[in-house]
Amino acid sequence: MKRLAIAVALMALLLTACAAGANELVDVAAPDGDVAGFWMGLWHGLITPITFVISLFTDNVNIYEVHNSGNWYDLGYALGLGMSIGGGPGARCARKR
Repeated sequence: MKRLAIAVALMALLLTACAAGANELVDVAAPDGDVAGFWMGLWHGLITPITFVISLFTDNVNIYEVHNSGNWYDLGYALGLGMSIGGGPGARCARKR
């Protein structure tokens, strides 16, 4: 029983270490004066597979814009990412007759 409690405590600690923090740059303009909104989030989500590969080899390319409008950018990013990797689980195969 004691081992189970220790294992649960370690898993909880591990999971809280992976939790996302607040973005302090929401609604703060980038150096070029822009704040990314829904449409820019959609575009960034669509090009994520390509951007990810490029970001592995360069330090000045990121897959997520931190200077964004908050939830609207996140929604656009999630929709774009879903479209770029093939949609939801229900769209993976057609019904066989």
